[in-house]
Order: sequence, then C-alpha cells, then structure tokens
Amino acid sequence: MSVPPAPPLLLASRSPQRRAILEQLGVPFEVVLPQFDEAGADAGSDPKSTVRENARGKARSVASVAAGRPVLGVDTEVVVEGRVLGTPGNASEAEAMLEALAGRTHEVVSGLCLLTPGWEEVEHEVTRVSFRELDARDLARYIGTGEWEGRAGAYAVQGRGAALVERIEGDYLNVVGLPAALLVLLLAARFPGVYGFG
Repeated sequence: MSVPPAPPLLLASRSPQRRAILEQLGVPFEVVLPQFDEAGADAGSDPKSTVRENARGKARSVASVAAGRPVLGVDTEVVVEGRVLGTPGNASEAEAMLEALAGRTHEVVSGLCLLTPGWEEVEHEVTRVSFRELDARDLARYIGTGEWEGRAGAYAVQGRGAALVERIEGDYLNVVGLPAALLVLLLAARFPGVYGFG
C-alpha cells in the first residue's frame, strides 16, 4: 500500500535560507510571501515575544490561501546584551553591529508559528553564538564581501561569517535562519509520520 504524499507546508517567508533548510530536511513546501509588517523590538521589550508575534503574523497573513495545508511563519532576531540589532541598512551600520558582537556572546532568537484551520502552535528557540575578537582588518575584510546585506546582525554563519564565530551553543540551523530542531519536534507531534518524523 503506497503512502500518500505529505501536503506541502506553505512557507510564509522571503528567506532563501529557510527554503534551503526545508529542502535539506526533505519537507515539501511552497513559498507564499507574507503580507505582514513586522514589529520591531522596542527598547525594553522582550525579543522572544516580538519574534513569536512576528512569526504568528506572517503565518496568519497567508492562511487564507492555504486551502487547509499547514502554514509556517518564522522570524529571527540577533540580540546582544539585551539590544536587538536588526538588519543593517549600509556598510557603516554593518560594521557597528559586528563591532558590538566582537569578543562577545549573543543570542539568535527565532519565533516559529505552525498553523492549520484547527490549531496554532507558536514557539521560540534561542541559540547562543560567541564571536572571536575582531580587529579592523577582520571587519574590513568581511564588510568587503557584502555578505552582511539583508542579514540580521550583519553576518551569515553559513558563509564567510563562519570565520567570525568561535562557538555555537544550540541549534546551528537556527542561526542560519530556521529553528529546524523545533520544527521537527512540532511536525512529529502534530503530523506523526506524515513528514518523516515521529
């Protein structure tokens, strides 16, 4: 008896990294761009709450076209000493962010929302990343790659940004852009065997 194919998740994201991780996990998906204005973390607000609400908002914004399929929304922020760094707008901002991360441990905080017409799961994952000390030459070399563009915290750990990192505690793929271990747990619990987990 053949097993029916798993219904593709609807990924509410523009991120090529998130698409690549789902492909790596063997989870079928289709991309639908979210129609949602992300809330930035205000001074003193909890980044975990912010990313959870943004992930929920992204998922809900495309739920009307899901036709019953599960929808996945994700939001990620880089937090150092309580401050959310966001995405740099130019090379000077990127350099300032990398200087703030150099020689310190920061957190990559992701919110994840998995929803269907019958239920909604909203969780978060935190991975701790320690950067090595960086001098002016290190900073200039990395800024020159342009890899910082469009990246929360101004680096891409799956690229040349790996050379900036001394240690990672937790889910590496969360730093890339999708808390994969958390997603697998949710899929295993909510859809046992359907996506190859549980």
